[in-house]
Amino acid sequence: MQESHTSKMIFCVAELIAFISQGITLEPGDLISTGTPAGVGVWRDPPVFLRSGDVVRIEIEKIGVLENTITDDKEQ
Repeated sequence: MQESHTSKMIFCVAELIAFISQGITLEPGDLISTGTPAGVGVWRDPPVFLRSGDVVRIEIEKIGVLENTITDDKEQ
């Protein structure tokens, strides 16, 4: 439902990695949360929230894709 591009970020991905690396060692699989683009579900009319079965896909060009399916805690 949301779509944006890293070119719209205040700091580029390389700058974020460089800055964070000054304080901690990043390991394979680490995630850097940077926030969310415009269109947050709670402010839509009507509000929209993730539900079991929804797929969240995050892609950064030349880096890779992270895709997860939302599950309900009760289903586990």
